[in-house]
Amino acid sequence: MNMLSSTALSGLNAAQTRLGAAANNIANMNTPGFRRDEVSAVPQTGGGVSVSVQKAETQGADVVRDMVDQKMAVLEFKANLQVLKTEREMTGSLLDTLA
Repeated sequence: MNMLSSTALSGLNAAQTRLGAAANNIANMNTPGFRRDEVSAVPQTGGGVSVSVQKAETQGADVVRDMVDQKMAVLEFKANLQVLKTEREMTGSLLDTLA
């Protein structure tokens, strides 16, 4: 797997983690004592990101933040899928040139 593919797949995994955490937060916001899941992403040397999920220090919901996180995840999915699509097209063009 080349660098673009691995970076895009890393981004897709990060988006999935963000979406899952936001969905969990919304589904459990009325649970007594619930603490939100918070996602953090750290860039990796050579491309891609590493994500982690931690529990918030305080109890309570933040529905606005979770809705924004869901929208961000959708945009992350679209951007990373576009990278994979562009890479595929570039590889196809290169193979056409070599043929």
